[in-house]
Parts: sequence; C-alpha cells; structure tokens
Amino acid sequence: MQVLAWGMGFNKDDSAGYLANHLARLFARELQLRIKPLGLSTGTFPALLVLWEGDGLTQRELIEHLDIEQPTMANTLARMERDGLIERRKDPADARAQRIWLTAAARALEGLATAAAEAVNSKALAGLAPAERTTLLGLIRRVIAGLQEETTATGGKDGAA
Repeated sequence: MQVLAWGMGFNKDDSAGYLANHLARLFARELQLRIKPLGLSTGTFPALLVLWEGDGLTQRELIEHLDIEQPTMANTLARMERDGLIERRKDPADARAQRIWLTAAARALEGLATAAAEAVNSKALAGLAPAERTTLLGLIRRVIAGLQEETTATGGKDGAA
C-alpha cells in the first residue's frame, strides 16, 4: 500500500523535512567524530554554545534559546553536570530558581569545540560559492522562523516531516 501526501505519492527526495533531517544527521555524525575526543557529545554541544555566549542562565532560559522540551533539557543538564561541564547555583534573587554556570573545564573546551564545528561547516559548504552559502543560510533561517511561528501559534513543538 502506497502512502499518499497531498494527492500524490510522497517522495522523500522532494521533502524539505526529510532532507533537513538527513542533513542534520550527517552534520551531527561528522561533529560527533570531531568532538568526542574532547569528551563532548552532540547532545550537549548546543547548550554549551549558548552558555559560552553567556552563562548564568536558568533552565527555562536555556529551553527558550534552544527551542527544546523541558525533559530533554533536564537530561542534558544532568549529563553536563555529571561530566563536570556545568554547576548549578541558586539564583540570589529567586530561591526557587537555579542558574547554570560553566566550569573551568567547559570554558577550556570552547576554542577546540567551536573549531571542530567550523571545520564541519566548512567541509559541508565547500562545494558552494560564497553567495550560495549566504543564500542557503538565509533560506534556512527563514524556514526555521516560519516553523517557530507556527509552533508558537499552536502551542507545541512538532517533529520533523
């Protein structure tokens, strides 16, 4: 039995969601190869990127920056704490809240880890001219913004299509 979408056969090679997911898996695999020797994983890397920009955020603020679900963030932070990358401290203004702070070990990894990510991006985009890279990144940002607007309007986070 063939599954139909929009009145015609679904072709994964013409599906933005399928292709974006495939691209994301390839990026993640390549990045994992480069950051694993640093003791990092692709699961913790996005949180580190946000915290390297400025730590001392609450879990809620990290969730908003990363656009992920609360249980996923809680598990990620637990792993990061276990691995000595972060420490949690009570918020001086709100005793119920905790703020997330990078450890010296996490700060020391920033240069090597971001260089690894830059190398993956360079490798992936090597076949594109500079103008094509700019166009591609701009289009990806627009698609993300469109999906975030839709998610905000419906009040939930959806999976890839």
